[in-house]
Amino acid sequence: MRLSRSLIPTLKETPAEAQIVSHRLMLRAGLVRQTASGIYAWLPAGYRVLTNIARIVREEQDAAGAQELLMPTIQSADLWRESGRYDGYGKEMLRIQDRHERELLYGPTNEEMITDIFRQSVHSYRALPQIVYHIQWKFRDEVRPRFGVMRGREFLMKDAYSFDLDHKGAVISYRKMMLAYMRTFQRLGLRAIPMAADTGPIGGDLSHEFIILAATGESQVFYDAAFESIDYTSREFDIHAEADLARFYTMMTTPYAATDEKHDPALFEKLDPSRRREGRGIEVGHIFYFGTKYSQPMNFTATGPDGQPFHPEMGSYGIGVSRLVGAVIEASHDEAGIIWPEAIAPFRAAILNLKPGDAACDGLCERVYARFGAAALYDDREERAGVKFADADLLGHPWQIIVGPRGAAAGKVELKRRVDGAREEVSPEAALAKLLGV
Repeated sequence: MRLSRSLIPTLKETPAEAQIVSHRLMLRAGLVRQTASGIYAWLPAGYRVLTNIARIVREEQDAAGAQELLMPTIQSADLWRESGRYDGYGKEMLRIQDRHERELLYGPTNEEMITDIFRQSVHSYRALPQIVYHIQWKFRDEVRPRFGVMRGREFLMKDAYSFDLDHKGAVISYRKMMLAYMRTFQRLGLRAIPMAADTGPIGGDLSHEFIILAATGESQVFYDAAFESIDYTSREFDIHAEADLARFYTMMTTPYAATDEKHDPALFEKLDPSRRREGRGIEVGHIFYFGTKYSQPMNFTATGPDGQPFHPEMGSYGIGVSRLVGAVIEASHDEAGIIWPEAIAPFRAAILNLKPGDAACDGLCERVYARFGAAALYDDREERAGVKFADADLLGHPWQIIVGPRGAAAGKVELKRRVDGAREEVSPEAALAKLLGV
């Protein structure tokens, strides 16, 4: 993409309404623009990041055996009355009526709807277990939306739902999703800590939230260093092997981990001092096991192995996809701007033409850009070099390919790595080989 023809409206000054780092940088880098309180339009560069995160989330859900579907955003109030949640959910739920005065709502979550889908479709234990998920926009009418996409009213979420014959099967599904989550966060370049949590309005009696570490996080986190040494993407854990899942779950729940609200200094103090860690954290995911909380009141029954009806055991699993964009920035930035992990960056590299109109610079930039295609942002603007450097750092491209008259005349480019500022002068072919493997 050529920057001269792109909708990437960067800002030099920080908007007054931006209170935290991610909000400031997302506005300054032209990733989003606010359209109403707590509601944002995702501009092209921001949407590319959002899409990359969703892709990784989707790949790990698929690898865990979950099936993707798509449920509507608008739900019937009658379904929520069946579960008993309609009146108790609170003002965060946006309640509406259609022209026939039927009561509807903009869904904040989908337990009722997926239960209704399954009770229409699954009638025997032979159809279980199953896990389904979708990635969908949701709405919760926050009383004080703030911090940009970190606490907005409209947000993109991956929510999954498991259905099992019994408690044993439900626990296996729960552990499978926990492993899928840890693999997802690792692929996103984040260090995540799973912590036992309250179930809140979702309900149930088993719940974990996932906290990623960020210096500007919203809560204090205390944890065992054991979490830092595990490679969740290794072959050590087969996500479809019950024994591996049990071993993994033990590794996740045995080490100490707590937020400031639940921190017990007496248990912290029992750790070897070399293993004690603390920092700031941001919640980016939550998983729940709640048994028959929805299947029973909504009369979802299937025939069991003994020929008798039973209520399937359920769980739900959420990841804040749009919230993750802000969380990654909170965890990975410096004074100059964003530092994107390579897996989710909007562009793998920025090509900076320091002298547009110079035949050697133009020719070399065009040659490199042709090889990168959509993976690179070509800064071909008639702007000073300082402006181009500042915008490239602000946007956080993992790599910058810098082309100036002296280097172009010698057939060289300067390659800069954003994460540490390391620079080297190489041939265009060496730069392509390093960044694209060609």
